[in-house]
Amino acid sequence: MKSTLLTLFVAFICFGLSACGNSKKAVAGQNTSERQETMNSKDNTLTKKQKKEGWKLLFDGNSTDGWHTFNEDNVSAKWSAKNGVLIFDPEVKSKGGDLVTNKEYSNFHLKLDWKISACGNSGIMFNIQENGQEKTYHTGPEMQILDNTCHGDAKYPTHRAGSLYDLIQAQPETENPAGEWNTVDIILDQGHLVFKLNGTQVVETQMFNDQWTEMLANSKFKRWPGFGTFKKGHIGLQDHGDYVEFKNIMIKEL
Repeated sequence: MKSTLLTLFVAFICFGLSACGNSKKAVAGQNTSERQETMNSKDNTLTKKQKKEGWKLLFDGNSTDGWHTFNEDNVSAKWSAKNGVLIFDPEVKSKGGDLVTNKEYSNFHLKLDWKISACGNSGIMFNIQENGQEKTYHTGPEMQILDNTCHGDAKYPTHRAGSLYDLIQAQPETENPAGEWNTVDIILDQGHLVFKLNGTQVVETQMFNDQWTEMLANSKFKRWPGFGTFKKGHIGLQDHGDYVEFKNIMIKEL
C-alpha cells in the first residue's frame, strides 16, 4: 500500500512539473518578435508591422509639421512640441485656435494618446471644413476629452469623456483620471463610426442615414446645417482654453 501511494505521489509531482514546463513554453511561445517590437517601441514611432499595414504618423514628437491653426496658415504659439509631446498651453501669450491637419481624410483609423489637466476640457474632431466656416465645430463631430470629476460639462451625459459630443454618451466610461494618459481609437469607415477609449468600445453609430439626420436635428448643432454632413475633412485638436497634451498620433487610411 505504501509503495502504491509513493508511486502515485511521484507520478503526481512529475505531472505537475511537466505541466509547469509546458505552461512556460506556451508563454515563451507567445513572446514573438512582433510582440516584443510593440512592447519596446518608443513614443511617436511606428513598428514594422504598423508601417506594413499602412499607418502614418501625424506627429513626429519634435514639431508641429503637418498641422496648422484652423483658418490660418501657421500654428499658434499656444501649440508646441516638447519632449515628445504635443502641448496646448493656454498660458502662452498668443492668439489661440484649434489645431487641424493639413491633409483631409475620409475613411480612416485614428489613434492617439491624450492627457488632460485638472478640470480640463478639449476634444478630437474630424471631417472639419475650413472654407467659409467660422469654427471647427460648425462642421466636425467631436470625441470629447474631459476631466469628468470636476468640469462643469460632466453633468451632461453626452458631454463626458469619450462621448460623441452632445450626441451619444460614452458607455461604459473608461477614462483615466486627469494627469494620466488615455488611449483613443476613432474608426470611420463608410459612415460607420466607432470610438474606443483605453481599448474599450464606448460609441458606435452609423453616420449619414435618416437616424443620424434626426439625431443632429435634436442636438445643439442644428443651428449649423453643414454639421456632420461632410464625408471628408481635416482632423482637429481642440483649444478649449485648458492645458492638454497629446502623443502617438497616427492614422491609417481605410
